[in-house]
Amino acid sequence: MVLSEQALKKIDRELAKFPADQRQSAVMAALAIAQDETSWLSPEVLQFVADYIGMPAVAVQEVATFYNMYNTKPVGKHKITVCTNLPCALSGGERAAHHLKQKLGLDYKETSADGKFTLMEGECMGACGDAPVLLVNNKRMCSFMSNDKIDALVSELSQTAEVGK
Repeated sequence: MVLSEQALKKIDRELAKFPADQRQSAVMAALAIAQDETSWLSPEVLQFVADYIGMPAVAVQEVATFYNMYNTKPVGKHKITVCTNLPCALSGGERAAHHLKQKLGLDYKETSADGKFTLMEGECMGACGDAPVLLVNNKRMCSFMSNDKIDALVSELSQTAEVGK
């Protein structure tokens, strides 16, 4: 089985929120649940979700490739997305990105050799007043990211990556 029973139960809860003829409305939640379990949405996972929901596989793939929160390629344990939209860029986003690139030895869309980190460029995260803003694994927003705060974040994430091995 591609997804665990626990993941299927979560997807079932999402499906129950919609009438039977509108199961496709749960596709975004189902993809998020699948990604939380598998870390990325492989073609096999996309097909499984499509079959489980009862949607054409191409429709599920369209959703997964349209939104940047879905990983359709393998990523590191910690995906760090830097907001580079204009307000963040003007308020330290470019500096934060440069510091992260130097610290991790990565460019955008690259994953570290040890599989701990993937660095991504992102658009507006809705926190322009908190710039520069980083998003970790699409779930944790980090604001006002100075070089010291970036260093502390990378250190913390490195330790959790070690513990999670």
